[in-house]
Amino acid sequence: MSQNTGAGWGLLALAIILELSATILMKVSGGFTRLWPSVFMFVCYGASFTLLNFSVKHIPLGVAYAIWSGVGITMIGIVGHYFFEERLKITSLLWMSFILIGIVGLKWSES
Repeated sequence: MSQNTGAGWGLLALAIILELSATILMKVSGGFTRLWPSVFMFVCYGASFTLLNFSVKHIPLGVAYAIWSGVGITMIGIVGHYFFEERLKITSLLWMSFILIGIVGLKWSES
């Protein structure tokens, strides 16, 4: 594992942004009925997985994947609520908060 963990966290952050973008595009593609959102969805997912792959050279795999998926789940829940008018139950918000607490714990364990 490399000592350049700053680069690993930067790559992971970009991977999360691309995963969030891809998931938004999934919704916008309308079940593959719209060509360009569908194409860009695949591009963003591919780029996200590529950056995640590079980040695990610097960050343990379990930590990187848990943060990538946990932040993605939480952010897409928020985006769905505010941009796609999807209802978020209070229990959903509670469980998302537990995900975020776990992510913070994982980051602290890496320090």
